Amino acid sequence: MLVHINLPQQSDQDDLNEFVELVRSADVDDIDIVVGSRVTPSSRTFVGSGKLEEIASLVQQHDIEVVLFNHALSPSQERNLERELKCRVLDRTGLILDIFAQRAHSFEGKLQVELAQLKHLATRLVRGWTHLERQKGGIGLRGPGETQLETDRRLLGKRIKYLNSRLEKVEKQRQQSRQARNKAEIPTLSLVGYTNAGKSTLFNALTRSDAYAADQLFATLDPTLRKLHIDDQLSVILADTVGFIRHLPHDLVAAFRATLQETREADLIIHVIDCVDDSRQEKIDAVEQVLAEVGADGTPQIQVFNKIDLADYEPRIDRSEDGAAQRIWLSAKSGAGFDELKQVIFERFGEVMHACEINVTPAEGQLRSALYAAQLVQQESYLDDGSACLTLKISDKQIRKICRQLEISSDRFHIDTLRLAGVA
Repeated sequence: MLVHINLPQQSDQDDLNEFVELVRSADVDDIDIVVGSRVTPSSRTFVGSGKLEEIASLVQQHDIEVVLFNHALSPSQERNLERELKCRVLDRTGLILDIFAQRAHSFEGKLQVELAQLKHLATRLVRGWTHLERQKGGIGLRGPGETQLETDRRLLGKRIKYLNSRLEKVEKQRQQSRQARNKAEIPTLSLVGYTNAGKSTLFNALTRSDAYAADQLFATLDPTLRKLHIDDQLSVILADTVGFIRHLPHDLVAAFRATLQETREADLIIHVIDCVDDSRQEKIDAVEQVLAEVGADGTPQIQVFNKIDLADYEPRIDRSEDGAAQRIWLSAKSGAGFDELKQVIFERFGEVMHACEINVTPAEGQLRSALYAAQLVQQESYLDDGSACLTLKISDKQIRKICRQLEISSDRFHIDTLRLAGVA
């Protein structure tokens, strides 16, 4: 059974629809929905006495096993409701944690889910162990000792400490991978957006990948990274991340900080938005709020309005007064608008090619070999002193890379004043 109480400070009907989607994503059979209204929640049971009687009657009538509340319940409220309803009671946070536990497949994802679950459970330990809240007794166990509840809290604390240390190691490994990408000067683009906006579908279509995509909330949990070739000269790393949601529990945000680090360290955030969603502005605001919580609000961002195939929109690029791209309209399903997206990525990260010359002495065979290996040489002629004059088509990034590898000065490259703009 689902319970939703309309409170003045919430966007009620939209929240209820999202809650129903969450429940279905958890593979739960929802038998009935109880809706009520209150100015403020009851401190004891969240709902009023009359509504509690109505819920208890329906629980008995339909033989309900679990009652799900579309709200954050305090431990005491959860405990009082279970005592009155005589069945298990879960709040919105517990439901989201259950979905995450089902969807976590990677080692890191499982660690993060367990950490979030334990932090949530730590405040609710007393619920399951009130009958054991006494000191251990018996031969060899008499004396001060500790209660069962204290033992559980201590073991829980040890496990949380262990999980945090393992996640720190995972974070160091991710940091090493990011450093390698930075050294190779490969830009990283992070797909973010409200859950079920179509991020994974777009990710799969662009990278020809097979990341799990489904019409359900939190279909993606583990981050996936793939290389995306924009053209012969430019490749980027595209990261598919977990979807955001309103009222995302803070424990979850904290537990998934390592995963969301990909978003914080990205060179560009691609914010995917469902363009046919009536409440898209509220969902945009919710995503911006989570980005601010993880410290990614300062990262450059571009909005991608997805699912134009479901509406009467044409693929296009919306630009600001100075010509910078702000929004791209596309369809991840049909592929319409992909050229526009790649065009915008190239505008941000593509290198303008230069026509330039460099003189290579006979002793610099390694430099000549490196330029030929990178397919940069357009023409070669020999001078009277035996050195070779190489005509190149090269980008700034390639110049920096060769200078770093062979420890030569960039002054060696005599760049023509004519910039070959637009040459890919």
